[in-house]
This record gives sequence, C-alpha cells and structure tokens, in this order.
Amino acid sequence: MTETDEPVRRTGATGGTRRPRGLLTLWGVEMWERFSFYGMRAILVLYLAAPAGDGGLGLAPHTAAAVFGVYGALVNLLALPGGWIADRLWGSYRAIVRGGVVITAGHTVLAVPAGAAATYTGLLLVAVGTGLLKPGVSTLVGRLYDAEGGRAASAAARRDAGFSVFYLGISLGAFAAPLITGCLGERVEWHAGFGAAAAGMLVGLLVCLRGRRRLPVERRARRLSPAQTRRAVAVGGATAVFLAAGCTVALLWGHSLTEAVVQAVTLLTVAVAVMCFAVLFRTAGPDPVERGRLAAYVWLFLAATVFWTIAEQGGSLISLFVRDHVDRTLAGREVPTSWFQSLGPFYSVLLAGAFAALWLRLGGRQPGTPAKFALALGGLGLASLVMAGAGWSAGAGRVTPLWLVVAFWVQIVAEMLLSPTGLSVTTRLAPVRLAHRVMSLWFLSVALGSALSAQVVRLSAVWPPGPYFAVLGAAALLASAALALARGRLRRLMHGVA
Repeated sequence: MTETDEPVRRTGATGGTRRPRGLLTLWGVEMWERFSFYGMRAILVLYLAAPAGDGGLGLAPHTAAAVFGVYGALVNLLALPGGWIADRLWGSYRAIVRGGVVITAGHTVLAVPAGAAATYTGLLLVAVGTGLLKPGVSTLVGRLYDAEGGRAASAAARRDAGFSVFYLGISLGAFAAPLITGCLGERVEWHAGFGAAAAGMLVGLLVCLRGRRRLPVERRARRLSPAQTRRAVAVGGATAVFLAAGCTVALLWGHSLTEAVVQAVTLLTVAVAVMCFAVLFRTAGPDPVERGRLAAYVWLFLAATVFWTIAEQGGSLISLFVRDHVDRTLAGREVPTSWFQSLGPFYSVLLAGAFAALWLRLGGRQPGTPAKFALALGGLGLASLVMAGAGWSAGAGRVTPLWLVVAFWVQIVAEMLLSPTGLSVTTRLAPVRLAHRVMSLWFLSVALGSALSAQVVRLSAVWPPGPYFAVLGAAALLASAALALARGRLRRLMHGVA
C-alpha cells in the first residue's frame, strides 16, 4: 500500500463551521515557510541588480529579472519530483520536514557573503527544499477535508473556504517578510536579510514537529522495486543531459553562462509540462471520467500559466520599477523598495476571510471554477493596465505610489479568485492514486509561468514600462475572454466537480 492509499485518521475533522484541527498546524508551517520564501524573494532581484560596490552581483536589470523568473520556475518545477518522492518513498509529513531542513540550509548559504557561487548554490538548495515541502502541505490540507461527509456542493464549498483560510497563512508570512528582510537587506546588508529568512524557516520546522499528532496518520510507503529505481535514475540522468545540452547550445549561440542556464531551464520546464500531461493521460486509461477531468485540467493549467507569467513579474520588474520610478518618500524619509512587496500580501490578509465567507454563503450558487479563473485573468489584465498608466506617467521621473496601491489591490483580488480555487480544484480533479502528482501539476503551472516570464521580461530592455505593461494587460484580457467562452464545455468535462 502506498502512502496515498492510506485512509485518513486522527485528523480532528469536524462538521459544521469548525475547521479540522490539523489545519492550524499546516497553516503555521505554510506561514513561516512563506515568510522565508517571500522574505528572500523581496530582496533577491534588488540584490542581483545592485552594483558590486553596493554588495550586489551587478547584473543588468532584465537579466536580474530573468534569473528571478527562472529561480521561481525551479522552485515549482521541483515540486514534481518532490510529489513523487512523497507518494512513493516518504509520505507527506516526512517530505515536509526534510524539505524544511534543506530550505533552512539554502537560506543559511545565502546569508554568507561569498559571491555569485554561494548565491546560486543557496538558491538551488531553497528550490530543492521547497519542491519537497510544498506538495505535501497542500495535499494534507485536502486530506483533512476528505474526512468530512455531507453533500457534494457543501463539501466543495467547505474545502474552497478551507483553502482560503490556508491561503491566509501564506499571506501573513508574505506580508511580514519584506518588512523585516527588506529593512535588513537594504539598510544593513543584503545577507542579513537572507539570514532572517533562514530563521523563519527554522520556526516553521518547529511548528511542524510540535503539531505532528494533529495531522493524518501515514503508513510508510513501500520501497522502490529495482525496475522503479532504474526508471527514476534514467529520468534524472535524462534531465541532467537535457539541461547540459541546452546550456551548451545557448553558450554556442553567444549567451553568457547565466543566460544559458535561463534558456535551458525554460526549455526543460516546457518539455516537462508536455511530458507530464502525456503520462497522466496514459495512466488514466480508458476511464471517461478521469480522462475528462484531466482534459478540463489542461485548460485550467494553461489559464493559470498565463496568469503566473504576468503576476510573477510583481517581484521582479515591478520591484525594479518601484526602485527607479516611484516616489518612496514618507514623512521625509525614503522607505525601502522591498516594502512595496508587502502590499499584495496585506491585501490578501484583508480579503482571505471575506472570500472564505463569501464561498460558504453562496454554497452551490457560487461561480464555477472556470468562471473564477476567467474573472481572475480579467482582473490581472486590469492591474497590468494600471501599471501601464504608471509607466506612461513616469516618463523619466517618478510617480505617486498610489499607482502601485491600486494595481496590487486589483491583482490580489484576481489572485484570490484563482490561487485558492486552483489548489482546491486540483485536489478534487485528481485521481486518488495520483494525488501528489496532480497536485504537483498546479505548482508546475507556476513553474511554467515563471519560466516564460524569464523570457518575456527581456522585452523590457527594448520597450519602456508603459507599452510593456499594456501588452501584458491585453494578453490577460484575451485569455480571460477565451476561458469565459469555453466554460460550458469545461463544466461538462469536469463531470460534477464544481
């Protein structure tokens, strides 16, 4: 019996409006892990683009944004082997704990001022650890609600509401992190900010260990057979060869090593997405329900990819825009650039409870998943158009931060429609035996979006901010319209999953 076949026990799940007891533990783990992740992310692109004389790596702005994007791609791409390891070897809880240890090590390496080699090593460790931790946390949240009965519409509403509450933990950690790491990084020393991120992940590990009894009991999964081991080694080897070949070709085309890695990881992410869906459709076999739900998930996956391609630039190009084109003076003092990264999480904290209550109140009358995704893409398009207005207004000077206040508000409303819903619908569309792997596909949509953003941001080197953000907004609005037109067909393919 694999870990995914083990029934959920001792979750403390309750009916009515109360939450499963284990949700508090997973909420705390996610909050502190996100504190470490978003704390480092808030200062990463600024550190990469800062001159060497100011302690940074001195990369060109569009190259720093591309590195930021490909790092985000790796973080989420590695959720695929992380989910597989949780399914086949360790189970969710062990994957969470061991991933947390690797993340802490990565942030600790980043805290050491040892140049580019230490920076990229630390980023790789954080990406590996996050790939182990993230699928297990989200899957365990879904299992807490598997223990609850009730009507399908009511159960789906409670699950969506539960993921919205879980998302609040993400938002709280992401809100506090830039305020602390940003102040340390920009005002004291970049590596002091990275050290604060390491401390945050360590706290998350302690929360996980103390709350073990509240989580679903898991039976240790079977060891891999020799054939499975050979297959895993072959996949790992093929991935390494693919990356090496991609880097080599890019170098021969005249790219620097950093740019070559960006190109290779982008190609790998696209290839992995195509292969994963091909394997899942083959595994689903002739079952029309499973195949229909996977077909619907392809549409949702592509919509999410478009969303993250644009939204992930909030931590890179928009951060650099704030640094160069926004008046950051408050009460006679200039606030750190990274503090603007707390705007989005602050809005998420305000909105998470409202959205959870809204979905519970609407119950079966709430919009379906395709409609929520279409609304999310439309909102993101509007946010991008607000940023286009800021870019045109700035010219060669600086604009009021109110542009950012409005843009982040609209974007986070859109994200609250898409992200918790995406996590929830993934757990409901996934076949039970493939729970971790299908959950990993949700993170793969973020990976693919981040990888594509690493390519799109190159246009910022030739287009000024106004036209650049206007094109992004138009792309999001077109994707929204396409999904809205297809929502009827998607509902049929989802076979009863709202």
